[in-house]
Amino acid sequence: MAELSIAISAAETVSAILERPPAARAMLVLAHGAGAGMRHRFMNQLAAALGERGVATLRYHFPYMEAGRRRPDRPALLEATVRAAVAEAARRAGDLALFAGGKSMGGRMTSQAQAAEPLPGVRGLVFAGFPLHPPGAPATARAEHLARVRVPMLFLQGTRDELAGLDLLQPIVLRLPHAFLDVVDGADHSFALPAAQARIRSPVAELADAAAGWMAALA
Repeated sequence: MAELSIAISAAETVSAILERPPAARAMLVLAHGAGAGMRHRFMNQLAAALGERGVATLRYHFPYMEAGRRRPDRPALLEATVRAAVAEAARRAGDLALFAGGKSMGGRMTSQAQAAEPLPGVRGLVFAGFPLHPPGAPATARAEHLARVRVPMLFLQGTRDELAGLDLLQPIVLRLPHAFLDVVDGADHSFALPAAQARIRSPVAELADAAAGWMAALA
């Protein structure tokens, strides 16, 4: 594990964590969600599980999280941070196949950056809980930009995700070329399971299996 600093501009930097297992075949640039940073338990567990499956990860903070603020930065700055993190990962990836994405908001900002201008070297996007709409307010406007994404996309979603009703998300994925949906049965937006299921299943392991397998096929 290596602690890094990524420059977004001449005046602003964010911290990052690079984990590269010896037998890595791919690297995933992994952005955090709106309410928790790159050191959140879920992010730690997912990075570790991916590492066990031959996927290196570069996690990073958005500026508001780096500064300890609760309110996310404006989209332009979030997308600029995605671009800076991907550029840093590309410099360190060597011959590893490069992918990008993240948890919830982090995944959505990665897709918006890719839709605006392709992220150099990125072969595909991975979303862990794509936030299609706010809780209790079903809508699909947040997915409109996905039609402009020209690389494969993997959507990892729980069946109880209150920010992405599958009745809305599944038709969107079906209309997108090279988009795939992998469902974690019983999981909510945080990929938590009901107590009885949590005793016998690991949603993080299921996510890592799906993501690592998908990336290996593209790599």
